[in-house]
Amino acid sequence: MNKKNLRHRLSQPRTIVIALLTSLIVVAACKSNNFYSAPKVSAFRGGKLPAPPGMVYVPSGTILYKSSLDSGNVGKNISLSAFFIDETEVTNKQYRQFVNWVADSVAVTDYLNDDQYFLDIVGEDGQRRIDWKRVKRVSPLWKSNDPSIQERLAPMVIMKGARRALNEEIVKYRFSYLKSNGREETEYVTDTVPVMPIEDIWSKDFPNAQLASMDANYFTHESFDYYPVVGVTWKQARAYTDWRGKELMASIMKNSYLSGYHLTFSLPTEAQWQYAAEGKLDPRDTISGTRLTIDGKEGKKKLAVNYKQGEGTYSQDGATFTVPAKSYTPNAFGIYNMAGNVAEWTLDAYSPSAIAFVNDLNPVLLYDANESDSDALKRKVVRGGSWKDNGEQLNSETRNYVVEYEPHSYIGFRCVMSAFEMPTDQSKTRRY
Repeated sequence: MNKKNLRHRLSQPRTIVIALLTSLIVVAACKSNNFYSAPKVSAFRGGKLPAPPGMVYVPSGTILYKSSLDSGNVGKNISLSAFFIDETEVTNKQYRQFVNWVADSVAVTDYLNDDQYFLDIVGEDGQRRIDWKRVKRVSPLWKSNDPSIQERLAPMVIMKGARRALNEEIVKYRFSYLKSNGREETEYVTDTVPVMPIEDIWSKDFPNAQLASMDANYFTHESFDYYPVVGVTWKQARAYTDWRGKELMASIMKNSYLSGYHLTFSLPTEAQWQYAAEGKLDPRDTISGTRLTIDGKEGKKKLAVNYKQGEGTYSQDGATFTVPAKSYTPNAFGIYNMAGNVAEWTLDAYSPSAIAFVNDLNPVLLYDANESDSDALKRKVVRGGSWKDNGEQLNSETRNYVVEYEPHSYIGFRCVMSAFEMPTDQSKTRRY
């Protein structure tokens, strides 16, 4: 490959391309016509992989994992492979992009059925493929001022006071996953999830408080673009992670040498969340990476974490509700607001004794409940504490749960993506 072509390839979406290309180089080095010859191991220069947009790299490591049954128990060490995690909670702006993508999909395939929005390609499922380059020029279609489009998309739109909004019963996302029943993973299932967050969740959570302004503006107004999205269920959060992985794959498909490589996005497991929150590489380290206070005037300390300081005391941290996603100081991994702001959904089903039976390598407790199951089987682990929680909930080891279908104004989420185990200086080949 000449230098000109190499420069062109490296000018593609930088973060993912460099990360995947680096791993592919390592794999390619192992390819040889001599099956009995292995290459020497060289350490990956730089120490960590470049991260996808909006994410940070968390290297493999070990943490002390504890149970909910006894706060004084010693727990056990568990190890985690390297992964990428969002540096912030998913924001309103990011989640609106997901909602509008789903709405555009529904509009094009179910209502407009206009050839100009389709490619001359039919997929394996027999469905025509949407020309997203064309759609994105006029997205979101449901907000179009074209009278003919408005008329055909009328079933997708409802009125909320004086403004038009999406009909949550129509704007749904369909995705497939391997269903877990707690014993063995047996089948792939397809789920269809309404994607609109509950916008009036503020008044629903606090019925005797004046929060109509938050209901009307928090998800939709640009002044809240970079605040964490709330009012989403566990299934909605999981649907977003599925979509985000597919969107990222689509953005790098131009690079044929990456074709076929599967990027796995999900909610963080409970163990991944705790490891990332503590910002440390060894169980003997302290949680020194997170600054919970800053120096104010006249030598006074000021809070730099968003939580409820006491009965009726919300504002001493600089806000009465949520704060922008990049507020305060990131921890040692470069991650913002793992303590406070909004609590966060994790992938795990909740069990107070999970530590007793999960693996000590990349542990996770998966259980996909049926509609007929009791709420006890629909509980999902929530971590981190929020703007309305007291200080005890901010501890990285504190475990809570919420039923998967319950959205709240104090619960958001972030995504993780699997990363590669790159050769380190410790594992490189040396002379005897």
